[in-house]
Formats: sequence, C-alpha cells, structure tokens
Amino acid sequence: MHTSIATTSQWLAFVMQASIATAHDVVAFAPTQRHRIGHASPNSAALFSNRYYNDFDDLPSPRSTSATEDPLITSLRNRQLEIEESSTKLPLVIIDSMLPRQVLDIQLSHSTLKNLLRHRMGEMESPTLGMLGMLRTAKGFVPLTNGVEVQIVKCGEAASVPRDTTGGGEEAWDVTLKATRRFALAGGVEKTAGGWTESRVEFLDSGTEVERLLNQSGRDGEDSDGSRLSLARAVSKCSQFTQPNRNLPDNLSIIDRWIQLAKQNERYPKQISTLLNQLGPIPPEGEPSERAFWIGALINPLPALGVAMEIRPRLLMAKGAEERVDVALEGIWGSIKHMDGSARLW
Repeated sequence: MHTSIATTSQWLAFVMQASIATAHDVVAFAPTQRHRIGHASPNSAALFSNRYYNDFDDLPSPRSTSATEDPLITSLRNRQLEIEESSTKLPLVIIDSMLPRQVLDIQLSHSTLKNLLRHRMGEMESPTLGMLGMLRTAKGFVPLTNGVEVQIVKCGEAASVPRDTTGGGEEAWDVTLKATRRFALAGGVEKTAGGWTESRVEFLDSGTEVERLLNQSGRDGEDSDGSRLSLARAVSKCSQFTQPNRNLPDNLSIIDRWIQLAKQNERYPKQISTLLNQLGPIPPEGEPSERAFWIGALINPLPALGVAMEIRPRLLMAKGAEERVDVALEGIWGSIKHMDGSARLW
C-alpha cells in the first residue's frame, strides 16, 4: 500500500530554513504520514539544495601532494581516498524518520529525486540512500543528525496515479525503500552537480556501541560513570516487553497485548501481520537497543496506524541503550492505554 507526501509550501518553508541541529537541541516531532513527493517547483528544489555550509572549505584538499611525489603513488593514494570516501558518503533525502527493518512505499515524480535514484541504481549493485527525518527544536524544524541507510528495493513506473496529481508532466514512480543500518552525520552537507546533497556519515552498530561503552568505563575495573550499570538496567527492562504481565488480560505480555489491540485498529486487512513479517523476530533481551528499535518500528509503522505517539526520532537521537528502552516502554504502554480506552492520547 502506497502512502504519499505532498510538497506543500508550508512543509517546504521549514525545510528551506532548516540547519543541522546538535543532538542536545532536539525534541520529538511527529512528521506527516502523507508520502507523495510531487513535481519539481522553484521551492521544492530546496529539499535537495545545499543549505548547510561547510566550515572546512578553506582547508587544503586531502588529495594535495608535494610536487616531488611519484605520480603513481599520487594516483594510488587518490584512488584509495575515493574508495574510502564513497564507502562513508551518502546522498541524503528528508522524507520520514525510519528505523532499521522498516519498509516505506512511496510514489514520487520529483525530477531531482528521480535522477538521484537513477544515479544510485546505475552505479551500485545494491543501491542505497541516506534517510533523515525532521525534529522540532526551539528554533523551528530541523533535520535529524542521525538517520538510516535505506536500500532501494523497487523502483519503476507507477501502477496508478491519483486523479488530483498532475505531476507537472513528470512520470510518477513507485518506490520501495527498506531501512538497514543507522548512521550519524559526520561532516558538512555538500551539494552535488546532480542537484542533491551528500554527507560523510559514520555507521552505528549497537554491539560496537556496547563494547566501546564497557571499554571506556571498565579499564580500571570500576564503573565510574555508571555505564555498565545503565546497560544492565536496560537489559533488565527489556524483559518487560515479552514477559507475562499480571496487569494485562490473560497475563499477556506487553507486545502480545499491543498486537491484540492493534489488530482491532488496522487501516487495511492484515496490516499487523504484514508488519510483523517485515520486522522479523524481536531481538533478544541481550540486545536492548535493537529491541527498542524493533518496538519503535512496531508501534510507529509505515503507513501509520495512528495509535501511538511518534517515538522514532527520539529513539534515533537517544544517547544509550537504557534511554532507548525507556522511550520504547513509554511509547508502547501509552499506545496500549490509548487503544484499550484507559488513557486516550487524543
């Protein structure tokens, strides 16, 4: 099922005014669930233009070499830099906050974005993009600094186009994107000759984050900053998602109760069954961050179910496993109480 994002003037206005936010500035923002990207317009180009200035433009290029260096060495060094750069640089699109395992079906006719898709599919066996969502800060709406790499699973001529969509003469495409690795922006955002933006990124891995945390806090055998204790609490809290709960009907677990209620609120037949197949099995308790991301993808599905507060931006920007688990627990409990009527969210 395809959802759509309309490139309204209001939505474009805050994208045009946005600048990259620092992590401590951000608070949760629930993005629109309309996923149609329309035809290009003078304003819509701002989605892909370079609004973020690089503070390092005046520094010499890393490819600069001395006049006496062997040309072969220079060529090899430059080729190595190109390979390293391509492996950590992603074109960026701002459509929706996505979590690993989520699948987004969109229909688009924006010429620059279509050119970007052609470019990526032409140069990569498994083409990918960098997906960023939006947050509300004290200064307005800004893109997240953390996002996910999305694989272009399907891209082709749209099977059908709504009657109210003219597309400005552009052919509409149906596109399927699947979220994989998380990343954090690790450099300035640069405009390419094709009109889209790119940035160097650092890919994030929950297992590596835990190892780094433990190494930093445990070199002397002490937990001076409480990191290991926080991780232990996160693992303990994770068990709440799947353990029988005496406060729920039939001692169901939190997840089973949420699924039971969500199936009564589906927007289309078998929405929850399809969602569970996309997400796969829930990660084990020993992987608290991955379990929290799985919960976020469950209660904030694509397309939206409309039964939970938006927690995906908070999960992406959270500092550690315990914070992610706390966000997920708060989100799923709030959704359950909303659906059973005990504490409506709206």
